[in-house]
Amino acid sequence: MSKKDLEKVNTETSAETKEKAEKPKKNLKKLKYGSAFFTVIALVTAIVVVINLMAGMVSKRYPIKIDLTADKRYELSDETINVLQNLDKDIDITVAMEKSLFENMSAYYESMYRQYGINAEVPYNMIPVLLEKYSMYAEQGKGSVSVRYVNIDKDPDVLTKYSKYYNGSIENGAIVVYADERVEVIPSDDVLGMIKADQASMQSGSPSFVFAGESTLTSAIMNVTDAHPVKAAVVKTMNGETIYGESDAHYVETLENSLLTKNGYSCTDVDIKTDDISPEEYDLIVIASPTTDFTEDIIEKLDAFLYNGGKYDRNLIYIPQINSTELNNINAFLADWNIEIENNFIMDDQYAVSQITNIMLCIDDADTVGAVPNAALPIIAPYSREVKILDKNNDNVVKSVLRSYDNSFIGDMLTGETGTERGAHSVAVLSSREHAEQFNTYKSNVLVIGSSFMTSSEIITQTSAYNNANVLIGIFNNMTGKESGTVIPEKALQQSYIAPTQQQAKIISIVLEWVIPALVAVIGLFVLLRRRNR
Repeated sequence: MSKKDLEKVNTETSAETKEKAEKPKKNLKKLKYGSAFFTVIALVTAIVVVINLMAGMVSKRYPIKIDLTADKRYELSDETINVLQNLDKDIDITVAMEKSLFENMSAYYESMYRQYGINAEVPYNMIPVLLEKYSMYAEQGKGSVSVRYVNIDKDPDVLTKYSKYYNGSIENGAIVVYADERVEVIPSDDVLGMIKADQASMQSGSPSFVFAGESTLTSAIMNVTDAHPVKAAVVKTMNGETIYGESDAHYVETLENSLLTKNGYSCTDVDIKTDDISPEEYDLIVIASPTTDFTEDIIEKLDAFLYNGGKYDRNLIYIPQINSTELNNINAFLADWNIEIENNFIMDDQYAVSQITNIMLCIDDADTVGAVPNAALPIIAPYSREVKILDKNNDNVVKSVLRSYDNSFIGDMLTGETGTERGAHSVAVLSSREHAEQFNTYKSNVLVIGSSFMTSSEIITQTSAYNNANVLIGIFNNMTGKESGTVIPEKALQQSYIAPTQQQAKIISIVLEWVIPALVAVIGLFVLLRRRNR
């Protein structure tokens, strides 16, 4: 074999030897990268599982869903969150309908509006979403809120536990709020009324809606958790006849339902003549817009209630009717408490809303009103009569709580003449009569508010525009010694015509949470396998 052939054989042998030597290294490299690949996959999977578990645990206590709606309809107000975080009791909320029916309600009313050529979104599906958040925020405190949906036709025994604490009937569609043997029932009509349409906007074909569900639900929770609820006798009739005119019914109902009842007062409608209004049973009497005078025996009944056998500690709210003047017995009763209601209206051509009779008020006694969330909002008193403090030589302690601005003036109700003198005039006056016994002082109070229009629902419900609700409930609470209440604002809903239905939202959720991540994982796996085999 020549030298050239020998070199050729050595070269081939060397190349073959080198190839055999490098093959295990290549296999080892593949094994190394393959193991690393599967290790990374396992590690990522473990991390995803752990994150999901942690997210599930956190979501039970802290809302982690983001509300992207323009009106933040799925967010609770700060007032409600504060109530929930400070709960020290366990709340059971039982919804007497299946959860899916809320979506059906939305579809039904939306189709009904479409029949009249109105495209409107009626989002009753907000209610279950917000109830879920009630439970979440309550977990941050010492108490809890548990929510369940039941079909009472199929399972009527579910509501049996509430029957002994509630005198009325619980029907389909109602919501029951329960805590410590106390029950608050939100009837089905009120559940439907949680979303209200503005009638004026309906005529324009572009309706606007207000969500009152949060204020209703939170108020029910506050009512069943209030350790010392104030019992109020709301005078509606006298010897079977309504004491106020038809035009005033709205203001009386709003005062009772939107202010007192919603803020934890236990209200009972009474007949001032025939019912026994005992100080052992009631803490407060409410008399609003009477058009006829009371008899002397009724006045004696009021005096006895406030005297309370010498124990005092009782309260009365009186709001005059806008035009009634000849109420001599009532006027004499108020005069005994150093209060007089003048036959005039307070007007203001500078501090008023829209017209001079819709005057704006100042807080005259901050201690009686208490803290308000936003002191910059105006307090308005449309068509308010002047409430005057009488100077008498007695032990009554009388103070002006709300007054007009210094620019205001007087218009006579009877002659229509307006005065030229400018100055502040009282609109709300509180008179107190005290009784000291050893180291304790007992006090009864009479509060007179000059404007029944202050409790109009158009004003009371607009808590982001007016301070009437917060100021009035603050006065009532401080006067009666009730635990501080919270006025929950109603929420104006903006229409969103591309909002998905519950079924569509579920499909979107599946696509975003499962389909897209799965496709990304498959594509990534395919790319890695191709690179590994190159």
